[in-house]
Amino acid sequence: MKRFNLVVMCLVVLGLVASASLSYAAPKSKAAAAPAANANINGKWYLSVATPQGTGNPVFTFKLDGNKLTGTYAGRFGEAPITGTMKGDNFEVKYVLDGATTVYKGNVNGDKMSGTCDLGGQAQGTFEGDKIKN
Repeated sequence: MKRFNLVVMCLVVLGLVASASLSYAAPKSKAAAAPAANANINGKWYLSVATPQGTGNPVFTFKLDGNKLTGTYAGRFGEAPITGTMKGDNFEVKYVLDGATTVYKGNVNGDKMSGTCDLGGQAQGTFEGDKIKN
């Protein structure tokens, strides 16, 4: 009986040690990971926008400061300042023309971007864009 108790006790101790080792070696949660660096969106971009009502080719100029995006929209509807945010490769910008707020949401991949747009609640569409090289 003593031998049985000794074996059981050894197994319990080994189990505790193994459990402690596994929890120590477990990867840290994603919440503790460093935030992804923002993509390089700075500069001018030529977009091709498609909606059920037609197409357009606006030019956006972006300036990124931390996660804050500013710049300008220039296109068929005129010119307007833009404001927005960027997180990693994803961005969202807005501008207001004639009382209507237009929202572009997209993703940057190198010198390309793509996403969706809501043109003041009047139309929804998609866009693709290329960074204009100086």
